[in-house]
Amino acid sequence: MIRETLLSGRLWVLQSDGRLLDDIDTDMIYHNEHLAVTEVSEMGKHALGNLEGYRDFAEKVERGDMVLAGKNFGAGSSRQHAVDCFISLGVQAVLARSFGAIYKRNAINSGFPVMEVPEATADTFEHLNEVEVDLKRGLVSCGDTTLGGVPLSEVAMDIYRAGGLFEYAERMS
Repeated sequence: MIRETLLSGRLWVLQSDGRLLDDIDTDMIYHNEHLAVTEVSEMGKHALGNLEGYRDFAEKVERGDMVLAGKNFGAGSSRQHAVDCFISLGVQAVLARSFGAIYKRNAINSGFPVMEVPEATADTFEHLNEVEVDLKRGLVSCGDTTLGGVPLSEVAMDIYRAGGLFEYAERMS
């Protein structure tokens, strides 16, 4: 499986009072009361279910959408469900000013693209506008606005293009 590095879709801008939401932890992304769910296909309906203002996200998100958040997205536990719930819904990528280290590693290992966009603000892109994300070059564009981010590393890109860490390892053997 070779996956595209140029993505386009609607962008969910997670914000409150004109600011991107910072410190969205794994419990807000995927509440611990649903940890008994083991089928990835069933995890999506709980995505952002514990995040004030976005509890209906799973009902409204569309396949191919992307998410933009503030600093430290995915902070907290090593809860793989917090990555898998987005995969289940067909979310293409999560963009944030920064990521919790464990969340970022889990996403990379799952072949789920996460890209840091340190200069993003709540008013850089309008909620649900169509954006284009270039994972290789680290760019996010909408109309006349282009914002630079941190491109995926070569290894993260290889894992993403393979479809996940296990698929990548199989190719290496």
